[in-house]
Amino acid sequence: MRVHADRVSLDGPHGPLLPPTSVIVEEGGLTVVHGEPGVGVTALGLALAGRMRPTTGTVTAEPAGELRSLVAVVDAPGVSEPDEALPLRVVVGEELALARRPAGKPDVAAWLAEHDAAPFAETRFENLVPTLRIRLLTELAAERAGVRVLVLDTPDRHTSDVATWAEVARTQATRGFAVAVLTATTPLSALPQPPARIGSAEQPDPVRYAAPEASTEISTATGAETAAAEGDRA
Repeated sequence: MRVHADRVSLDGPHGPLLPPTSVIVEEGGLTVVHGEPGVGVTALGLALAGRMRPTTGTVTAEPAGELRSLVAVVDAPGVSEPDEALPLRVVVGEELALARRPAGKPDVAAWLAEHDAAPFAETRFENLVPTLRIRLLTELAAERAGVRVLVLDTPDRHTSDVATWAEVARTQATRGFAVAVLTATTPLSALPQPPARIGSAEQPDPVRYAAPEASTEISTATGAETAAAEGDRA
């Protein structure tokens, strides 16, 4: 699986959201993206997921499959982040239902136990430590049927500890997912690898953690073809 954003830009009702940016996210690899705090990094993640229509540029998916079902944007501010007032068990139940998995009380309890989070079932989501929040939301997104690309949206807004999100991202890449982490507040010198930069067309290659399966380019999504941002959670 490979998703390629080629000189994608996005305009909002009050001006540019994302300057022309190219980035590649590929199976078994980790791509770190860095931009200024604000809506630009999230806009890129939503474009990669087919949930915002590019003003210019293209988003290409290899092999076949619609971006909306292939790509999950994890914890995007104002888009896919959970309601902070809900207890963890409710958030997990909602995410399991979204993944079309059994989501009754016993199923939620079993999932939490399996992921070493049972003691936190009644904890308000806003009170979870960043390590647990990032890991659990990423695991839940990875379990959605058909998802092969995980975009972690600014996990650095929750913690300055880079290892907290970097280890989660590497683990998923090792499992064969295509993983991108969007960052905004981490200093460039502290990032775990050379980042793709918002507003740039020349970018470093993803860092590979697992060998990709053979694939061929079958489908593309252009500015005219990509669905607008609406509907199911990213």
